[in-house]
Amino acid sequence: MMNKHERGGGEAVVQYLDSNLRIIKPGAFVRCAVTGKPIPLDELKYWSVELQEAYASPEVVMMRITGKTLPGKG
Repeated sequence: MMNKHERGGGEAVVQYLDSNLRIIKPGAFVRCAVTGKPIPLDELKYWSVELQEAYASPEVVMMRITGKTLPGKG
């Protein structure tokens, strides 16, 4: 679980694995690869192992996959 890791206040550097994460540099959050929004590590649920990217929500994952924006967002 992410809450077991020591966290600083800045941005973490993370290696995204199949079923969990490896903290390379401790921090409080990572940035969504699509929106740039900070995602607290303890709330991070969506990422790509292949692209080594984090995503804020399932909708953002679909934006990345399809290259489209959310309705009403662009």
